[in-house]
Amino acid sequence: VALAPDFRLNPVKRLIPAARSGKVIIPCQPRAAPKATVLWTKGTELLVNSSRVTITADGTLILQNISKSDEGKYTCFAENFMGKANSTGILSVRDATKITLAQKKNDINVGENLTLKKKTSHDPTMDLTLKKKLDDFPIDLDK
Repeated sequence: VALAPDFRLNPVKRLIPAARSGKVIIPCQPRAAPKATVLWTKGTELLVNSSRVTITADGTLILQNISKSDEGKYTCFAENFMGKANSTGILSVRDATKITLAQKKNDINVGENLTLKKKTSHDPTMDLTLKKKLDDFPIDLDK
């Protein structure tokens, strides 16, 4: 079976939100036989592996320590001997979520209750999930 690269089933996500100072993973998964060679561009600039940019063996693009200058159009180009195809998404950099605790020091005795007050600010266009842990173990608030 031979098949030119085709992104119809798995296009690059059109809008790719990313948090400032965070990390984003952008898959490039064209259908192709034999497996396609993958290249990534930002605008017209060819991307290569560096301290902040990684293109994995399967064609996934990983950007780390995201900054506002990373915003723009990212295109995955796929090619094999049967043909070429590409798919583009737009990276949008958002402010990172911030969680602030009101108290700095909490001394309590065993068996006493403690209420921790926090203030959370996040970009409203991004999903927010809060997970509560104690010493890296999830806290079950129902118990």
